[in-house]
Amino acid sequence: MSGPSGALGARLASRAACVGVLGQGYVGLPLAKRFLAAGFGVLGVEPEGSRRAVIEAAGLAGSYRVSADAAGLGTCDVAVVCVPTPLGPDRKPDLGAVCAAGRAVGQFLPDGGLVVLESTTYPGTTRGVFLAAIAEGRKLAGRAAPDDLALAYSPEREDPGRPEAELVATPKLVGGADAASEELAAELYAAAFERVHRTGSCEVAEAAKLFENVFRAVNIALVNEAKCVLEAMDIDVLSVMEAAATKPFGFMPFAPGPGLGGHCIPIDPFYFAWAAEQAGVPARFVELAGEVNRAMPGYVVTRLEAALETRGTALRGARVLVLGLAYKRDVGDLREAPALDLIDKLLLAGADVEAADPHVERATTPGGAEIAAVALDATRLARADAVLIVTDHTAFDYRAIADHARLVVDTRGIMRAFAAELGERLVRA
Repeated sequence: MSGPSGALGARLASRAACVGVLGQGYVGLPLAKRFLAAGFGVLGVEPEGSRRAVIEAAGLAGSYRVSADAAGLGTCDVAVVCVPTPLGPDRKPDLGAVCAAGRAVGQFLPDGGLVVLESTTYPGTTRGVFLAAIAEGRKLAGRAAPDDLALAYSPEREDPGRPEAELVATPKLVGGADAASEELAAELYAAAFERVHRTGSCEVAEAAKLFENVFRAVNIALVNEAKCVLEAMDIDVLSVMEAAATKPFGFMPFAPGPGLGGHCIPIDPFYFAWAAEQAGVPARFVELAGEVNRAMPGYVVTRLEAALETRGTALRGARVLVLGLAYKRDVGDLREAPALDLIDKLLLAGADVEAADPHVERATTPGGAEIAAVALDATRLARADAVLIVTDHTAFDYRAIADHARLVVDTRGIMRAFAAELGERLVRA
């Protein structure tokens, strides 16, 4: 890459530049809003019709357009790619959406523009398959190789449910394919974020994003494993975490749970492990953490089944009320939600399952079961053989749960305040 022209830098400084954001999901849409608030014209490229309709109905103010057609990038100075990077069926990186976006950028973005990849991926992607896809798009359009484009990587750090002011204040990492590209990308993000940290290369920024989430995944796995060990000793892991957290140095508390949810923690470690394998250095610690975390839904079902059996009830045919479908408290995000895996396991075991979630109307499990959320009331609580708390939404009436549930299996520790009155009706999982 030969780097950007001074003209683009001037357009960014004066906010005359137009920024195209490919993907208007949980990363792309907030980013588009921040660029809009910073004074840029923004084009949101979103092929999914239902999401596009919601965005159009919201009527974003200012110079914002949303389109299914990437050809609109022809009017832009910058293209920022925020598309999904899932795992394939073999748990290897699936960069299909990234490559498709790269081809679209290469085909339509004018010469001298800036391209930034934000999708989480393994080190080497930006300078490798992504740049190759841009070159392919250039070739499809009968244009020259993309040597006149600036290229950078800036990983997203979104956190659904966190206040916008905190997200804007979170430092933005920027790594360029060359110094001039990094300079230009840093100028772009400095307009929308309070602080920009330059990493010196795309690869450092890519690896930093993965390591942030590998760090969390490994520590969550450690606490989840500790939960299983301590539970066998009849010791509350949350009490242990609280005690350990009184140490002002050398310790950072993590919370156990029923399994991992969202995009980052369940998926990013596999990108890291795959990249490690390609480099010939197995990431054994990371792979083990993945195994521990993936086993947690099964552990929860085992605890639930044992609790029912001590009360003379078999899991097959038992009425189980699952509280919380979303992966995280007070949001409606279903990505990789552990509740969906749990429901599949319960259904496979023959349980009669209902689910309540104030933020989700309906969901489809990985096994294909359709779940419509029900209202939570005293009658439904009392009728259930077991109430399984998976997501601790603040909207749930925990007082009512303590009053009416015959058995509460708690994966979040939210019922600890009612432990004395619940007695043997409360089971930690």
